[in-house]
Amino acid sequence: MDFRVKTIRPAPYQETYDAMREFTAARTLETPDEIWLCEHFPVYTLGLAGKPEHVLAPHDIPVVHTNRGGQVTYHGPGQVVAYVLLDMRRRDYFIRDYVRRLEQAVIGTLADFGVNGFLVPGAPGVYVHTQAVAGQPDTLPLPAGDPKNPDFTGLAKISALGVKLSSHCTYHGIALNVKMDLQPFEWINPCGYANLKTTDLFTMGVPINEHSWEQVATRLSEQLACAL
Repeated sequence: MDFRVKTIRPAPYQETYDAMREFTAARTLETPDEIWLCEHFPVYTLGLAGKPEHVLAPHDIPVVHTNRGGQVTYHGPGQVVAYVLLDMRRRDYFIRDYVRRLEQAVIGTLADFGVNGFLVPGAPGVYVHTQAVAGQPDTLPLPAGDPKNPDFTGLAKISALGVKLSSHCTYHGIALNVKMDLQPFEWINPCGYANLKTTDLFTMGVPINEHSWEQVATRLSEQLACAL
């Protein structure tokens, strides 16, 4: 499926959030779908179900309430955030399938960089084994168990997801950690889970240089266009 792709870097979160809502409200049946690739200044965002108590100690990082699904997450430099603005009426699948396609696009992107990503039942987003190293075989077992009580033992989250559907059109999207200061994740319960570890491609052993953000963003947008 064809998308218009644009990069916004750096991207103040509130301005970008407002722009997504304005774009969605103004679009018509003829409006092309778009992918916005963003790198935000440090910000915590709370979804519609977000509980303030999951923000443990925000320090000087602003907390913004949004209309996406999910709990609290962190956005900051060194992270690719892909906002997908598409008209679901052009697709032959539903929102649950859409979420899975977003996740599979991230898994495909990770594979392009030698990292094995996978899903945890009951916990949206993409995860990796903390002991795994990019480019080396990952033979550790995949998570299983009760979706109502996910087991994150030996796992770390590398990609968070939150979407919004308005008049059959999506916005918000998915974030992939490239090379970040991961400490701000320790000041929240990521996605509402206490002690959930987070990681990035650099920590997984992917060689990151000054152009890697663009490389990861481009590959993620290509994977999204194929998956959607």
